[in-house]
Amino acid sequence: MRTRTTVAALVGTALLTLTGCGAETVGNKPAAPRTTPGTPTPATTTAATPSKATAPEKASLPNMTGKGLQYAQDEAQAAGFYGLTSHDALGRGRMQAFDRNWKVCSQTPAAGEHATDTKIDFATVKLEQECPSKDAGRPQAAGSTMPDFKGKSVKAAREALDSGYSITVNDGSGQDRIIFMESNWQICTQTPAPGTELDGRPVKFDAVKFNEPC
Repeated sequence: MRTRTTVAALVGTALLTLTGCGAETVGNKPAAPRTTPGTPTPATTTAATPSKATAPEKASLPNMTGKGLQYAQDEAQAAGFYGLTSHDALGRGRMQAFDRNWKVCSQTPAAGEHATDTKIDFATVKLEQECPSKDAGRPQAAGSTMPDFKGKSVKAAREALDSGYSITVNDGSGQDRIIFMESNWQICTQTPAPGTELDGRPVKFDAVKFNEPC
């Protein structure tokens, strides 16, 4: 009887020792491990809050009216504006290949405080030409009916019509000259007539140079 009691006591002591070495148990489930004093608590990670988009910088755009195009572009860049473009204020669709040969008639937007990423568009004419009372702008798409192209450049008319149209241009002076630089030729007559529905039929223009009468 004494031997059985001794063995049972030894087994109980062993079980208590093993239990004390591991995690404590509550019922049949392991309890949370003990925290030793001085042990640092794991830090809680907080998601970073995205910062708001930075507002574009602003700067003062000078008035470039009357200035040479090259000078106007340099001044705009010096003020912090780099999105620069220009167009023919007479609506002829000419390219400003040599900026020093063109002058500024107006600008969009007007002079004043603007975001530096604003696109600046200069309406221009050649140095020897007078600025129009109103900017003719860039050639616009024709739409569903034939516009009145009389007095417009052949280039502007071509750009207004769909690229799929067949277009014939003849020298209206009767000299049978080749229409080489279409932005220098103005339309005198056209077929089909203005207001006619554009249905794909071929288009014909008679044109002369801008310094010549129709």
